[in-house]
Amino acid sequence: MTSPSSSLEQGRRAWIMLVVITTLTTAGMTVVLPVLPFVVLRYVSNPSDLAVWVGILETVNALCAFLVAPFLGRISDRFGRRPVIIVAGFGAALGFLLFGIGGALWVLLLGRIVQGVTAGNLPALFAYLADITPPDKRARRFGVLGATAGVGTMIGPALGGSLAAIDVDLPVFVTAGLAFTVAIVSIFLLPESLAPDKRIARLDLGAVHPFAVFRGVFRRPELRGLMVGLVLVGLPFGFFVNNFSVLALDAIDWDPTAIGLLTACVGVVDIAIQGVLLGFLLPRIGERGVVVSGIVTQAVGLVALAGVASLLAQPWLFVVGALTLAAGQGAAQATMDGLLSNAVGDDEQGWIAGATQSLSAAVGTVAPLAAGLLYAHVAHAAPYVLGAVLMAAAAVVIARARFTSPSLRVKTSDAEDPVPVGE
Repeated sequence: MTSPSSSLEQGRRAWIMLVVITTLTTAGMTVVLPVLPFVVLRYVSNPSDLAVWVGILETVNALCAFLVAPFLGRISDRFGRRPVIIVAGFGAALGFLLFGIGGALWVLLLGRIVQGVTAGNLPALFAYLADITPPDKRARRFGVLGATAGVGTMIGPALGGSLAAIDVDLPVFVTAGLAFTVAIVSIFLLPESLAPDKRIARLDLGAVHPFAVFRGVFRRPELRGLMVGLVLVGLPFGFFVNNFSVLALDAIDWDPTAIGLLTACVGVVDIAIQGVLLGFLLPRIGERGVVVSGIVTQAVGLVALAGVASLLAQPWLFVVGALTLAAGQGAAQATMDGLLSNAVGDDEQGWIAGATQSLSAAVGTVAPLAAGLLYAHVAHAAPYVLGAVLMAAAAVVIARARFTSPSLRVKTSDAEDPVPVGE
């Protein structure tokens, strides 16, 4: 029998490893952001089609993640979180290696497909966090994990922009190396978080395809409003993530280094909001207040970016818009993740994480291509104007959604230690 002190130490070690792996994962995912349009541009015959091709590549990647995320999330409920995290790391390494080799658009496309099919890392990491954290601490700990992701987001683009000065393909190969490192670290140092007695007894393959999962989620009143809000918030942020480097190139003539530095600043904002400010705000205005405030803040950022695209192409306004949007997104997303986790049982954490990731991937399937088409064929400001409208709708939905605010119920909490692994 494991002693309480030994179990607590194991829980702390699991939390440390989760922080390390999340940092490496997000750093790897964001190293390529400053160079993505520059890599694709070499294989596009008509430069005016760049935004569309970037959108196509990211849409295909998100579509693959959409199809497999519920399956991988449920696999983690059956066999544990660790195997999924390991496989996802190796898959991402292979996908980015192919993208770096390149040579033609179809090779880039194949790389995004491989990486998308194995994109089970994030839902498994979120389920892992839920396994080792008590319910009243989850929103705050999702915020801390978000701040950890912010560290990766700060390091990755800055590194990518600097490496691009040597060779535009180098950041992609570094990304592959970081993904491989995540897999190796997980094999040797990451303990399993889901005890055998908390795993589902059997895997129902008929219930894990995305549309079956969505039906199950949207039938539950405590999840429905949050998931609708997630879609309405996710689309505008997806417009931004997949289009901001193109806007920076077109409107203010930035190079990969400048884009990388701005993305690093977004990481700093994430750290400040999710790692510090959330702990202050949650006990005072609750989850609902934090989410609605975050959505309104994002809408302000989108309006500023629309101004850059149409009226005032100034670097300072671009920076203000991007950082304002990032601040609101960091606060709202982490809090919504915590609320969704609290709404389901211990044996459904992989299921809800997979469902959330699949829904985000579905949004990611639509957002890049929509942003590219709107930007190229309607107006450069169109994705950001539409995004601000969707954010306004999201604020209304979340304000009326049916959920409780655990942080208001438990204003003072005595221990910050995570739940021991497997208990």
